[in-house]
Amino acid sequence: MKWTEKQQQVIDTRNRNLLVSAAAGSGKTAVLVERIIQMISEGEHPLDLDQLLVMTFTNAAAAEMRERIQAAIEKKLESEPENEHLQQQAVLVQFAQITTIDSFCQSVLRTYFHLIDLDPAFSIVDEGEAKLLRRDTAEELLEEKYQEGDTDFLQFVEC
Repeated sequence: MKWTEKQQQVIDTRNRNLLVSAAAGSGKTAVLVERIIQMISEGEHPLDLDQLLVMTFTNAAAAEMRERIQAAIEKKLESEPENEHLQQQAVLVQFAQITTIDSFCQSVLRTYFHLIDLDPAFSIVDEGEAKLLRRDTAEELLEEKYQEGDTDFLQFVEC
């Protein structure tokens, strides 16, 4: 595949974290897969997939990324069937940290809850619960303000 100069720069950059942001259909996933494949297959000391953290915005994007990495490893293994490191990566891809941002954050909270004095039984609010909480909070706030009789608030409501 022919990469643009910026895409090649992302593929070749090492020893630092990267944020890749571009329009839909611009090749972000292909570039990141190529970068990952090179990182786990080239050089004197190639990385293991479980040493990388790959975050996306959606579950669908994370699943697609995982599938593409798996396919790229399998393709590379066709030309290097005796490569034990790549064989290991083909297994590790199922356990790699290829996740959404919110899932990664939840994982960090579940791992380190004790360091921030968080109840280990915490749960993540789903959209329905969040809607109810917003409504209940708004109702409580309005009731409180009505009882206070604050003139600015009452004038605001009247408007």
